Amino acid sequence: MKTEWKTFLTDAGAEFEADRVAHFGNPMREQEVTQSGLVFADLEYLGVIAVHGQDAGDFLQSQFSNDISKLDEHSSQLNAYCTPKGRILGLMRVFRQGDTWYLRLPADSMEAVIQRLRMFVMRAAVTLEDVSENFLRIGISGAAASAALDAANVPAEPNQVTHSQDLTMLRVPGIHPRFEVFANSLDAARVLWDTLNVQGAPVGESAWRLLEIQAGLPNIFAATAELFVPQMTNLQLVNGVSFKKGCYPGQEIVARMQYLGTLKRRMYLGGIASDQIALPGDALFPAAGNEQAIGRIVDAQPHPDGGQLALAVLQIASVEANDVYLDSATGPAFQQQALPYSFED
Repeated sequence: MKTEWKTFLTDAGAEFEADRVAHFGNPMREQEVTQSGLVFADLEYLGVIAVHGQDAGDFLQSQFSNDISKLDEHSSQLNAYCTPKGRILGLMRVFRQGDTWYLRLPADSMEAVIQRLRMFVMRAAVTLEDVSENFLRIGISGAAASAALDAANVPAEPNQVTHSQDLTMLRVPGIHPRFEVFANSLDAARVLWDTLNVQGAPVGESAWRLLEIQAGLPNIFAATAELFVPQMTNLQLVNGVSFKKGCYPGQEIVARMQYLGTLKRRMYLGGIASDQIALPGDALFPAAGNEQAIGRIVDAQPHPDGGQLALAVLQIASVEANDVYLDSATGPAFQQQALPYSFED
């Protein structure tokens, strides 16, 4: 199915880098249209893990940061998978269909997550497998998205999910209505793509990740695994952590940070006036020349107004002093912008 899908996208004008759609011929124009128009993207950079078995729900409840017991077939939720030290190894959006739970996360972080989860299955009736090849994944964004889709089967609110014979549709937060669609057949994906192409424009991975950044939603890639505790990435502000559920790896540290600790770093949105796009994990520094990094890039993508827009986990004091620079003390400045949600304090 993936080979035929790649051929279909190539015929539609897609240009690939490392088997992922980079753009459709004009990347800057694609970034522009994401800000106001209907756009759709192939989400090959995201993978899918399936968790089967009669103990699957209880198992995931014992491993993840959110309350899996509250998840039904019509909802999705963010979940962090933490190390015993409370550091995020993987960050996934979880949804379910029947007795199968699906974990959607960046493909480059999947292997580490699967390996660690399998260590704790023990005698539980649980099976984990990479099912990325079983789904074609399409992201859709824009005020006209619902009208362009089958309105009767479109999730009305963020974090809601609908299912049809060949498609599972997740509504996710964004500056415009946004959806992630999982198609289990090539024909269904082609029909959806062609339908969207009547009113909208296809865009590459970078344009979609810009929308993720503007939504204030972190992704944990391989380069940033085990760098952050959940509160550093604002997960408690985007319904990614439950403080009322039972134990999971790192739970004691996460809870202590929430109730007893003082948060010294958090995730900020900001512009950087440089066309050299930062990578996840790149360091940021103060102007004082201190060689100690005060933060790390979560993700950054080109912005149509110039330069780049980034999410970065940074020392709160440095941001409040407006003293944050990319790569070195003399690098381009990180200029804070407003997130679509408020900090607790």
